[in-house]
Amino acid sequence: MAYLTCKNLALGYEGQAVLSDISFEVNPGDYLCVVGENGSGKTTLMKTILGLHKPLSGTITFGDGLKQSEIGYLPQQTAVQRDFPATVREIVLSGCQALAGRRPFYSKEEKQMAARNLERMNLEEYASRCYRELSGGQQQRVLLARALCATRKMLILDEPVSGLDPKVTAEMYALIRRLNREDGISVMMITHDVSVALREATHVLHAGENVFFGTREDYLCSPLARRFLIQEGGASA
Repeated sequence: MAYLTCKNLALGYEGQAVLSDISFEVNPGDYLCVVGENGSGKTTLMKTILGLHKPLSGTITFGDGLKQSEIGYLPQQTAVQRDFPATVREIVLSGCQALAGRRPFYSKEEKQMAARNLERMNLEEYASRCYRELSGGQQQRVLLARALCATRKMLILDEPVSGLDPKVTAEMYALIRRLNREDGISVMMITHDVSVALREATHVLHAGENVFFGTREDYLCSPLARRFLIQEGGASA
């Protein structure tokens, strides 16, 4: 059963659609890359799935025991967020807020979960460091550890390598790949780099005036992909 099913979605603001007729699903183990032109509504789609915006029409359904609040989310950071004066441990622990509910403290199990996710991201030595003192790549790993505290099933990632150098970018993609292929966590990721989608994804959602959803192989053979690859300067699987 699919974790997420979207049918005939229209998204936008104040009744004005920026993205229409979107239908797709994310199943256990999927790695879905969302691509498309700038301004095509990709981030709006993510925020609508997370309940931060309401769809203009259509339906969003969660299944196989997944709740909307149990999706791990890694957003794009602002300059203010990069300068946040909290420790790495505090940032990661905040990913357990949905589990803690109204409790004014974190349980022993939640603290253990945060410690495990710090270890998964190779961040144990930075646990007591101030978040704003870390490099961009280290901060992204902290946010990924935080997202993992919210879920065991599905991650939503919005341009997770934005602003990172090539070496750190490759390391970040390797971490995401491991979480998907070895830990079985489904991934839905916005990326501007089509070559990444064609290398990493099991499925592709192309958002824009023309919409495509299907396997990576089917997308590569589609006229839409060929036009987009030419516009972007080419890419290869």
